[in-house]
Amino acid sequence: MGRQMRVPGGILAVSVSILLTVAGCSQPAADRGAGDGKPSASASKPKKGTGADDGKPASGDVLPGMVTVQVARTQLAGLQVAPVGSMSGYSRDKFTHWIDQGNKCDTRETVIKRDGKDVTQNADCKAVSGTWRSLYDGATISDAGKLDIDHMVPLAAAWRSGAAAWDSQRRKEFANDLVRPQLIAVSASSNRSKGDQTPDSWQPTDKSAWCQYGRAWTTVKSTYGLTVTEPEKRMLTTMLDTCAS
Repeated sequence: MGRQMRVPGGILAVSVSILLTVAGCSQPAADRGAGDGKPSASASKPKKGTGADDGKPASGDVLPGMVTVQVARTQLAGLQVAPVGSMSGYSRDKFTHWIDQGNKCDTRETVIKRDGKDVTQNADCKAVSGTWRSLYDGATISDAGKLDIDHMVPLAAAWRSGAAAWDSQRRKEFANDLVRPQLIAVSASSNRSKGDQTPDSWQPTDKSAWCQYGRAWTTVKSTYGLTVTEPEKRMLTTMLDTCAS
């Protein structure tokens, strides 16, 4: 930022540059969006050149936004336990998806690119080659047409645990969240087997996925302020117990 100041004998050009260094202000990823469970719109849209937009999750997990098992246990303990809510008024159309993510790519194609290996896309952002490992059943897939994009916490399950009270913008953020572990490319058969079931009713057939599944489910419910049932909480605890200490 520059400005000019008049002084005797002429004009002195003064360049003013302010550098603010603030230490210790970063908020842990696990806590962002917590409390009222209302993530910001900007948080749900990936930034260019970072994680969810053009690469893999930062850690060895296959999903973005994952937390440690210790953090997940804390999140789980903080979830409100409540009975299953009503499906009255539910419609998938109330959760707008898939939305445009730029460069002719929608949320679905963005996840397919993110979750695959050596993925090639055509001019319309459709995957024409690549390989994918389905977390739920361990299947290796080489045809993108055999993939589904699963909502970790299904839309109907979210509706029954608090999303019925949300506005349309919040539902759209939830259905297209590329920042948190809410979207994953898996085999169509495993996704359709899961349907809208919660962990007490359905678990990945590949038990080695339970640790990631439990942490992801817990983080999503914690971030969005959704409730859990007692059986759901018990199974999530079982899943977290499979994580290496």
